[in-house]
Amino acid sequence: MKNLIYVPILLLIGISSFVLQGFDRDSYYKALSGQSEESIDIEIAKLNNVTNGSVNNAYLGALLMKKSGFLRGVNNKIKTFKRGAGLLEVEIKSNPDNTEYRFLRLTIQEHAPKILKYNKNLEEDKRVIISGYRKLEPDLQKIIKNYSANSGVIKKEDLK
Repeated sequence: MKNLIYVPILLLIGISSFVLQGFDRDSYYKALSGQSEESIDIEIAKLNNVTNGSVNNAYLGALLMKKSGFLRGVNNKIKTFKRGAGLLEVEIKSNPDNTEYRFLRLTIQEHAPKILKYNKNLEEDKRVIISGYRKLEPDLQKIIKNYSANSGVIKKEDLK
């Protein structure tokens, strides 16, 4: 009985430490969609201060792929991109129906240089996003809807 009291407390501590780190989805997506290496580095630092987990790995993977575009040297760019892709792909493989992970991958695929050949899942990701859109939290729905305004793959009309 005594142990049952500790479980909610530990969950609360774990959740609050994530919140206390200053991580919020809105600033994450602003960094991911922006053109500032500094804002990407800030979000990466926040994620590195949070206990590893599926969401953390997916978010970090997408940020690393985005960051690779700011780096110098082809080898450094490719190495960082592949590291990020590896993190995100593992999470998608483990959670194939996770709409947010598919959205992260779609955004990266749509803007990745063609030479990287990281664009093979656009239609598959689009289908998962469309089918899972209504089940998402309102803030994430808004982020996806805003993205669709300028996307060549997913359109606002698709998100009904």
